[in-house]
Amino acid sequence: MSARNITIVDDELSMRTYIQMMLEGQAYNLSSCNSGVALLEMLKHGAQPDLIILDVVMPQLNGFETCEQLKAHPQWRHIPVILVTVLDAKEALVKGMEAGADDFLQKPVNKLELITRVRSMLRIKQQYDELEKTLRLREQLTNMIVHDMSSPITSIQLHTALMAENTTDINQREHLDMIRLSAERLDGFVSDMLMMAKLKQSKLHLNKTPVDILDLLQEAEKNFTIIAHSKNIHLSFQLPEESKMIELDESLFSRVVANLFSNALQYSPANSEVTVTLEYIASTEQSVGIHMEVKDQGVGIPACDRKRIFDQYEVVELKKKGLKQIGLGLTFCKMVVDAHDGNIHVRANQPTGTIFSVEIN
Repeated sequence: MSARNITIVDDELSMRTYIQMMLEGQAYNLSSCNSGVALLEMLKHGAQPDLIILDVVMPQLNGFETCEQLKAHPQWRHIPVILVTVLDAKEALVKGMEAGADDFLQKPVNKLELITRVRSMLRIKQQYDELEKTLRLREQLTNMIVHDMSSPITSIQLHTALMAENTTDINQREHLDMIRLSAERLDGFVSDMLMMAKLKQSKLHLNKTPVDILDLLQEAEKNFTIIAHSKNIHLSFQLPEESKMIELDESLFSRVVANLFSNALQYSPANSEVTVTLEYIASTEQSVGIHMEVKDQGVGIPACDRKRIFDQYEVVELKKKGLKQIGLGLTFCKMVVDAHDGNIHVRANQPTGTIFSVEIN
């Protein structure tokens, strides 16, 4: 294992030197700076310490304030911080915990205590790094598997189309339509998974063009009416008469619509109704926004879980609880809507079911 990197932050040169001397011979790469501001600049320029030993009493930015900024930053919050202080121990402990500090040392610093706490924090950091590496490898493997699923799905779609061209039997055509639609839904799910991977890597680029939102929804209506009919569910649309052009990424937003429709139909009981509504909203003097709702009469989602269903890390736990009407499709919907600077949320339908609302200005 390579030597771990420790950064010592103190406005007094003598204190920085003293701590460095106590840690010499421990096979650490030691660096130092004289202020919280200097530390933040080091991190912005690519420094990657495994541990920060941070003095509390410093000018410009004290240790508590520096620690708060570290723990608020997504790329730095995992770095352990040991606060060093001459202040009242209880007061410093409370403030330090509120700032997010991981451990504390009281001045004058004892060498044995320093070495012990440093080893403890570095052990925690090493465990975090190993876990992060494992999760990253697992995610890469999952993305590879999902990517490889595209080929057999394409093959199913191709052969289904060929069979449909060569049959005149109405019943067979209906079954082939169901296979085709199911394959398209699976293909959409795989595409969503791949798109989520790109979103995590900040590689999503919206290709916004003027989109006729009525055409988009009416095309979705044609596809999903077949599924609704097979489940004895009434799919109704309440749309404006006037067609307007909305600035959207048509491909991505089509998947949002498909995911919401599919979700509503999948968890709705027979003889129920799924209703889609759309209204235009004023955005700016030159542009128009939309407010779309998908209402179902399913089992509904408990109020305490409605914010959690869009979080990919919460989905697994919610599924363990037996919660229905959730999945990565909703996570994908939120990512796309957020990318359009819009909002998506869910509320209860009456007397039962859910209402998913999407608003894009």
